[in-house]
Amino acid sequence: MRPLRYSINTTLDGCCDHRAITADADLHRHAVENLNRADALLFGRVTYEMMESAWRPVPSENSRPHWMQPFADTINAAPKYVVSSTLKTVDWNAQLLQGNLKEAVQRLKEEPGKGLFVGGIKLPMALAELGLIDEFEFVVHPRLAGHGPALFTGLSHYVDLKLASRLELGSGAIALRYEAKGRPQHV
Repeated sequence: MRPLRYSINTTLDGCCDHRAITADADLHRHAVENLNRADALLFGRVTYEMMESAWRPVPSENSRPHWMQPFADTINAAPKYVVSSTLKTVDWNAQLLQGNLKEAVQRLKEEPGKGLFVGGIKLPMALAELGLIDEFEFVVHPRLAGHGPALFTGLSHYVDLKLASRLELGSGAIALRYEAKGRPQHV
């Protein structure tokens, strides 16, 4: 069974607005390593549209710093599944994931391969509610934002985690990877 892995950038005070994070070559290198541990990406509509607008191939290779190009190449090539009740079609090497979320994601997890990778806020919340995420990674940046969306607000149960690895990036951000322990415990 393929594991479902989640990774998100967050500030020390829990803000996960991508505009509050300072991206650098080390963070992008780490993101490429994460993406390479997956056979496919799983996005909700908002994350899909945001990532597509930022990373879909652009006419000029000089439009972004050279150290971003490996991430752009990796995410562009990756197969993607998009969960959306409003989109009728997708492209960018993507397909819509239809039907019951739990059943659809469980089917994807049961396929052979390295794993699935999910990003964003709303879809991972729904997946955590269903107990489908196997690994959680929080890349904690040394910044206080004082605003922005927070993770797992309103989660109906505890999700116990076990620290699996810790990596300090050059910027001072720390990537904390956790494995889910057992079944969710209701609050």
